[in-house]
Amino acid sequence: MNEEISKMAHILVIEDDEQFREMLVQMLTLDAHKVTVAHDGEEGVQLSQQVSPNLIITDILMPRMDGIEAIMELARQGGGIPIIAMSGGRRSISAEFNLESATLMGVRATLAKPFTRADLRLAIEQALA
Repeated sequence: MNEEISKMAHILVIEDDEQFREMLVQMLTLDAHKVTVAHDGEEGVQLSQQVSPNLIITDILMPRMDGIEAIMELARQGGGIPIIAMSGGRRSISAEFNLESATLMGVRATLAKPFTRADLRLAIEQALA
């Protein structure tokens, strides 16, 4: 995709942490992206069918339906929407393990939390390339 599109994509953000979600939305809108938000994987999968985003950015560890389950469900539906997985890990599971699992599921890019705006831009560029 050309640079123009990667600068003005419609991005679906699936993130259960309200503060982190708001910060992410702010970074994306500052870069002129249109953003739709979902609070967990289940809502994200439903919204992806309704809004047809150019890109999905999903957390891995969430209630109801986690990011890995959402990635599997989106793949099963066959929309072919590029996905960026992000994770900060938890006590028993490392971010590296979560992101490696997501990579095996076919995500286009991964982000370990916390990440910078430059990291986010690079991941979006990779995912939409």
